[in-house]
Amino acid sequence: MSKNLTTRSEDYSKWYNELVVKADLAENSGVRGCMVIKPYGYAIWEKMQAELDRMFKETGHSNAYFPLFVPKSMFEAEEKNAEGFAKECAIVTHYRLKNDPDKPGKLMVDPNAKLEEELIVRPTSEAIIWSTYKNWVQSYRDLPLLINQWANVVRWEMRTRLFLRTAEFLWQEGHTAHATKSEAIEESEKMMNVYAEFVENFMAIPVIKGLKTETERFAGAEETYCIEALMQDGKALQAGTSHFLGQNFAKAFDVKFANAEGKQEYVWGTSWGVSTRLMGALVMTHSDDQGLVLPPNLAPIQVVIVPIYKSDEQLNEITSAVNELTVQLKKLRISVKYDDRTTQKPGFKFAEWELKGVPIRIAVGPKDLENGTFEVARRDTLSKEIVAKDSIVNYVSELLEKIQTDLFDKALNYRESHITEVNSFEEFQSVLENKGGFISAHWDGTAETEEKIKDLTKATIRCIPLNGKNEAGNCVFSGAKSSGRVLFAKAY
Repeated sequence: MSKNLTTRSEDYSKWYNELVVKADLAENSGVRGCMVIKPYGYAIWEKMQAELDRMFKETGHSNAYFPLFVPKSMFEAEEKNAEGFAKECAIVTHYRLKNDPDKPGKLMVDPNAKLEEELIVRPTSEAIIWSTYKNWVQSYRDLPLLINQWANVVRWEMRTRLFLRTAEFLWQEGHTAHATKSEAIEESEKMMNVYAEFVENFMAIPVIKGLKTETERFAGAEETYCIEALMQDGKALQAGTSHFLGQNFAKAFDVKFANAEGKQEYVWGTSWGVSTRLMGALVMTHSDDQGLVLPPNLAPIQVVIVPIYKSDEQLNEITSAVNELTVQLKKLRISVKYDDRTTQKPGFKFAEWELKGVPIRIAVGPKDLENGTFEVARRDTLSKEIVAKDSIVNYVSELLEKIQTDLFDKALNYRESHITEVNSFEEFQSVLENKGGFISAHWDGTAETEEKIKDLTKATIRCIPLNGKNEAGNCVFSGAKSSGRVLFAKAY
């Protein structure tokens, strides 16, 4: 199998696009800006979903589903939210087509089928959900309301990229209502931590927890908590956000409750979400010029076994040994694929599974059977070991854990070596152009300075780190006083 992948050093963007397609994760569709997620890519997303869904339910949340369409007046109810998403909205204006009398076989919009009120195709679901919560919440006994939905949303992006930015994408969005401000803030922080735990423990991607600046905040939120990751090209990627909504949506949709004293109060809200953009992060953080590198905790196939033989008799003997090994591995809940296709040679299979990022490849031939051994190859380091049959099960189990840990450590080392403190704007620009990564710099706290730096360098404030140093200094751009450093970077 010929991979013909562009290398990362040659053209990182082209490498990414080629890899997503050639590894059978996704492809562009016949609809502008929309993607088809292929079975192998969707299998990874399903594993992500399963783990996140488990974590949400363990923290007390329940799944529900809300409509795809939002009446325009309802969408406009929370002004900041409506303004924030207005440019990305797709709108339904008519409900029927009819035959075009001037063009046989063609259809046209039926002018008599205009909707009384236009419908927004949801870019996010706060409006429809909070209008529903008005009917669900009457008393403090109805709170907290902890709801999540798995859904698709539409944001009419002009420049799209598979997984990273598409007009339609899959995600989950949590929407919760609470009796007190402190409970809602606690929920926002809790879900940021859930996301961080998932991304670090399952995706093997280290993240920095922080707060967004007012400019970068979610439209309609009082505070946005985020986790930021660093890709191999030195650009940042927002891996998840959790928003403290205050009472903004409760007031917009008149969601009140009677407290223990019988007094009417507005509830406090949160929303939080991650999307198929995480698939892009997974590809960009670990993969190499040979193809995908998948962390074992999310790999649909953790071990692939390839037989090497010349006769049907040899294949039968190898298959018998492989079946025995497969049973033992599956008892440990290790997913195994036995690639016994007769239509492809071993070299083709090696290249294919390498491209698809399967963590461990086992090769077995007649000599291995004679010697009671297996050849085990690691996808992340491309190294091989000969392992005795008696110890193969434990070896594979331990190696999967080691690969998971090693991938995280490698990504962490890269990130740590790409956080650079700067104290002048000249230094800021030099690091941004020549090294990349996160730039730790003082900022005067104004949106004006933030915008000027963005215009001049295309770098944005990724977050105000929650564990940042309380260090007084001077803004790297304006020279005005600053109470602490923030992290800048170019980002996806």
